[in-house]
Amino acid sequence: MKDVLILIPARYGSSRFPGKPLAKINNQSMISYVIKNCESSQFDYAVVTDDQRIEDHINELGGNVVRVDDDVTTGSERIYLAYERFFNDKNYQFIINVQGDEPLLIGKLLKELNLAHKQSGFDVMTAVKARSTNEADFKNPNVVKCIFSKENLQALYFTRASSPYGRDNNDYTWYQHIGVYSYKVDALKSFVQAKPSPLEELEKLEQLRVLENKMTIGAIETDINLFGVDTPEDIHKVEGVLSGEKK
Repeated sequence: MKDVLILIPARYGSSRFPGKPLAKINNQSMISYVIKNCESSQFDYAVVTDDQRIEDHINELGGNVVRVDDDVTTGSERIYLAYERFFNDKNYQFIINVQGDEPLLIGKLLKELNLAHKQSGFDVMTAVKARSTNEADFKNPNVVKCIFSKENLQALYFTRASSPYGRDNNDYTWYQHIGVYSYKVDALKSFVQAKPSPLEELEKLEQLRVLENKMTIGAIETDINLFGVDTPEDIHKVEGVLSGEKK
């Protein structure tokens, strides 16, 4: 267990939802849910923030937090800086990037993700969820699709477009990308040292930089009801899921 480190980027600034990590879900901060889920995995973890308010809140919770104030373009770049500055001497082999706006991402999935990564030869491991083309999300560009080979668990491409295209079939399975990443340490280093790639800049998906730099991404399937919080309205959706779990 001590070869895995979870790092949770949590910025205060957000164009659509300022102060998002501190937003209340059932009278508890969103970041507190993320922390509890990561603690349940039994892996080491730390929140990586650029804001004093978030740092103070994590300290009040008794959680682990480090500060990275650098102006970077991706959460993966922020967690790499945190790793280099605070954890480089700890001999971690895997770094798991858990977004600070994923309060439904449970520790069980993180354990499954790491186990699959250790048993594979992929540079990076992520998660996907099978969906139907009859669902509206298939046409929603904010829902990222993974072109995924179920046979060998390889992620071939990620896109915001409605993909793959069924020429002879309108009702088939597609895979929604779940934005959690397990990196081998060397793969994370290679990612941040590479320049933003053309497809990454076109689709605004950082994982395409990994693929364009000849690294491989594998994926595990999950049926957990997951979605990130992008706007204040999403808080009510999360509360609805949580209330359903309690019944």
